[in-house]
Amino acid sequence: MPSPESRVARVPGERLAGWVERFAASHGSVQESDTDDGLLLRAADGAEALLQAPWPADGRPGRGDDALTRLASLTTQPRQLGLVLVRRGGYSVAVVAEGRVLASKTGTRHVQSRTAAGGWSQQRFARRRSNQADALVEAVAAHAARIFAEHRIEYLVPGGDRTLADLVLAEPVLKRYAPLARLALLDVPDPRAAVLKKAAADACAVRIQVTDPPS
Repeated sequence: MPSPESRVARVPGERLAGWVERFAASHGSVQESDTDDGLLLRAADGAEALLQAPWPADGRPGRGDDALTRLASLTTQPRQLGLVLVRRGGYSVAVVAEGRVLASKTGTRHVQSRTAAGGWSQQRFARRRSNQADALVEAVAAHAARIFAEHRIEYLVPGGDRTLADLVLAEPVLKRYAPLARLALLDVPDPRAAVLKKAAADACAVRIQVTDPPS
């Protein structure tokens, strides 16, 4: 029997109640339970939805009479996040709060793809590719340091290529931000203005992993 399929959605706090209502309408009555991973919804037909806050409560829990309302309230708190989105074809660094971009820098830098060629040509290509990646990392880190400096960053949000994002955040120019917690990696294509706008909204939204009912 094949495993049930799952998918991920990101829903703003103000739309969370409506999303849950539609989930129940599609799958039947829902039971809620708090787990270590988040708020788990189990529907009558076996479908499940795991709801996770975009950031930890850290002494500032959401308000409300039930878990769903508290989760939605937590999500709407105006916390400032430092986004570092980077891929071989470009980058965006930004400060976001409440799903909106407060300050940002987006640009393009090309890092060549891997090659199947061998011998001396391959070694020369690898050096060139490494130099391009190093230059990209240094440039993005410098932009991030400049953008972040004018704001009170509470969490870091990497996105795109995990290795490149980690290298950017490890640069000495960003040393002051090393103690900050990193939130979940955002899966984004080559960063552009539209990609950044969506990433800003997603970073401040509830992450919902939906697992289909058993077939």
